[in-house]
Amino acid sequence: MKELNETKKTAVDWHREDIKAALAKKGWSLRQLSLKHGYSNGGTLKNALDRPWVKGERIIAEAIGVPAEIIWASRYERRNHKKYANR
Repeated sequence: MKELNETKKTAVDWHREDIKAALAKKGWSLRQLSLKHGYSNGGTLKNALDRPWVKGERIIAEAIGVPAEIIWASRYERRNHKKYANR
């Protein structure tokens, strides 16, 4: 039986350099991906590395081939918690 005071495991996000490396392995840079998706500023998708932005997260995740919920696990954990807390 688990102890009641057991520490809750928290979600771990990918490191920004791991995200950029995964993109590079697929033949993309954040700049190239930004321009492909119609953002005139090539650094637009970089914002998703620094702060929550669902659309940018999804674009990056799709290019890597991994669900955004895996790459930014803590963001999605917080979003889901807020969604269910408001019910």
